[in-house]
Amino acid sequence: MLPAKTLSAVSLFSGAGGMDVGFVNAGIRPIFANELDSSACKTYAANHGDLIQPGSILDHFDDLHRFKGVDVVFGGPPCQGFSVAGKMDPNDIRSGLIRTFFDAVDLIQPQAFVCENVKALAALSRWQDIRNELTTRASKNYHVALILLNSSDFGVPQNRERMFLIGVRKGHPVQSDLQLQQALSESLQKHHKPAPTVGELIRTLGPAGSPANQRVCKAKITFASNPVLRKSPYAGMLFNGAGRPLNSFGRSSTLPASMGGNKTPIVDEECIFQGAKNYVEEYHQHLMKGGTPRKGEAPKRLRRLTIDECLAIQTFPVDYILSGSQSSAYKQIGNAVPCLMAEAVAASLRDIMLTYTSNIEQADSYLNYALQSQEA
Repeated sequence: MLPAKTLSAVSLFSGAGGMDVGFVNAGIRPIFANELDSSACKTYAANHGDLIQPGSILDHFDDLHRFKGVDVVFGGPPCQGFSVAGKMDPNDIRSGLIRTFFDAVDLIQPQAFVCENVKALAALSRWQDIRNELTTRASKNYHVALILLNSSDFGVPQNRERMFLIGVRKGHPVQSDLQLQQALSESLQKHHKPAPTVGELIRTLGPAGSPANQRVCKAKITFASNPVLRKSPYAGMLFNGAGRPLNSFGRSSTLPASMGGNKTPIVDEECIFQGAKNYVEEYHQHLMKGGTPRKGEAPKRLRRLTIDECLAIQTFPVDYILSGSQSSAYKQIGNAVPCLMAEAVAASLRDIMLTYTSNIEQADSYLNYALQSQEA
């Protein structure tokens, strides 16, 4: 049974479907989705049904006209070319896919769109020209708002900052970019909720290897021979690899798509489950006082995040199915938009659309068409 006043959507660059979880929960249901990665497509299909179409979005442009006038187009085009965690290369072929997203918006002409990407695209001066290009292009037909959000404000135990470029079609009672920006800000405030700490979240799952937390990461943790020290024990580099320790009493740092090996974040299980003194902080203090770096493997109490913990940190449903290898599973999770963050954005947009528009009959017709097509 569809919820009352469910809006229709086209989901692009869908990945494993994290953004889609949030949009569906907020009452915006995709009738078409597309993703290039084959394992992510299988994951999407296992959780959302067979509406996912694999391959490059460019291969499906001839089909997109069927969805002209759909309520929302949403997605998160690949961001490696803009991310501070990448090479920040504007010539990276993946950087151009954000323009492809807006090509699809121009073709489909939805009532609204949501384009998600990394914070750097919205915040760094080096990307000012691209921001101007995208907002100018979208502003021809839409009132546009650019917002920066931290997922931890929406119940996600992770400090993951992302930008959302959101547009609502001109001709509706939303009268300006400023009015849209203010309406989104006010609505998003209503969706703020406290996030659990890393330790609190992991305790709900149990120790690594236990029934609800079985999919462990076996990548070893060894002491860095030449530690890089910072003021915080959770910065710098105390151990091998780029997977830094997480504070059990705080939020996770951004989970990267490169997890699965020594880039997977580290937790202290004795601190989390037994209340033991924090090993990482004690070792950091030892080094800051001029102590000699330790050698070999770190104590077994330190281990890397499991797949189930990463899913939970990204606020996926507990029964979410992942397809593909372990490395692919970590990649899919790291690439995802946190579900609760996506839900807050989608719910705020839906509230605005239902307040300022009466496009529900059209939405229902799209949804009925999609359901009939799937049944056929």
